[in-house]
Amino acid sequence: MHSTEIHTYLHKFFTENDCEILHGNEHYLTVQLTIDMDKRIMNRPFYWRYIESVNEVPNPAQLTLITDMQQLQNGMKGEVIHLGSPRLHQLFQVTKEMGQYVKMYERTEEGTSDQLILTPWIGVNYKVSFTSHQTKEILYSVGMNLMTGAVIKEFHETVSMRDLSDQSSEQVFHLPYIITPIRALDRLDAVISQIIEDEDLTWVEEAEKRWRKDQAVLDYFYEGQEPKPECYEMEKQAMEERFKPRITVEVVSGGLFYLK
Repeated sequence: MHSTEIHTYLHKFFTENDCEILHGNEHYLTVQLTIDMDKRIMNRPFYWRYIESVNEVPNPAQLTLITDMQQLQNGMKGEVIHLGSPRLHQLFQVTKEMGQYVKMYERTEEGTSDQLILTPWIGVNYKVSFTSHQTKEILYSVGMNLMTGAVIKEFHETVSMRDLSDQSSEQVFHLPYIITPIRALDRLDAVISQIIEDEDLTWVEEAEKRWRKDQAVLDYFYEGQEPKPECYEMEKQAMEERFKPRITVEVVSGGLFYLK
């Protein structure tokens, strides 16, 4: 997930949750939070408890989020956001809590007399974490046409350029899907599995080599001690937890989209 994709996500997240974008460009955003969003992400329960107890006028926080610090030369201060940053992880979690799945329709031009046909798509955003002694996270967005079975990668980028609404326009015919959403999700899971297999997995070999090397040092240090003391077993287990390669896949969000 590149900085431009993160920026698009942030802009869409806040605008769809009624948070005003005060100013910004393609490298940063300054956002005025709503009361609800302030309570969700700013972690100041005592402030809100006080405001509500004395019936004071609330003052929700403003946030400046920077997605590409290298492009900013004016000393701007704010939170630097990148894949894996705590704030972005928090917003992913809020997205899940507020509605992990959506149903959206592409808007049509008003005043047209022709009936427009919209095709159903299922879209899913997956977060894949590659973890050993270091962690690498990648966000994949894939979509499937429920009529033809065609798969599009970078699906989020495709729909973000469309004018979407949670309400269907008049004079629109929605094609019934041939592939059920459940079946489509199974196939998209298979697509993600194949994408992972095609990734450069040399990090797995490097992690295992480092694991064996550190294990050899540990064994040498406790050589001749039988049975091994409890601290040896604890260090061995901690080493396994640190170096054992793991790949986890998490669904961040998804939905059913009717597109032109």
